Amino acid sequence: MSQLLKYKYYDTPEGQDIFMKTFAASKYAALSGVTLGTLDILMYSHPKGFASTVGRMAWFVGPLVGMAAGFTVTTNAVQNIRGKNDKLNYFIGGAVAGSIFSAWQKAPILAVPAAVILGVAGIVKKTSVEEGWIFFPDVIQAPKSIISGKRDFTMVKDVDELKNWTAGSK
Repeated sequence: MSQLLKYKYYDTPEGQDIFMKTFAASKYAALSGVTLGTLDILMYSHPKGFASTVGRMAWFVGPLVGMAAGFTVTTNAVQNIRGKNDKLNYFIGGAVAGSIFSAWQKAPILAVPAAVILGVAGIVKKTSVEEGWIFFPDVIQAPKSIISGKRDFTMVKDVDELKNWTAGSK
């Protein structure tokens, strides 16, 4: 189970470990769905009772996990069928996710625009992986802050003999 939680989507080449890739993509979709569902429950819909609260949460989590799983399975299956690892696989996966989105919203008029938009998003993601783009860089924390100057926890204070500067007139 721990291997399943630690696995990242690009740990193995495209077309391999489809179940692990599907789980890796779906866990982020589930987290997003829980976040959206919680915001909706607390701020907008205010369902009464346990069953309606769970139903409202499932209304967000289910389709988002379905979109992630549909994208992953389609992308990897198309890669295995075609034998090519290119951007078209990601476009087709995005188109499947877009069609799931339009079914979720019960708006057939959204099918083509959602498929195209999510297909293009898939192409952008594939390009970013190939070219090494970083969408969310690591935030480097500053070693010192405004408060740290007030607290000196160094083990050794400055040695006067080693100073090559003067403090001015005393």
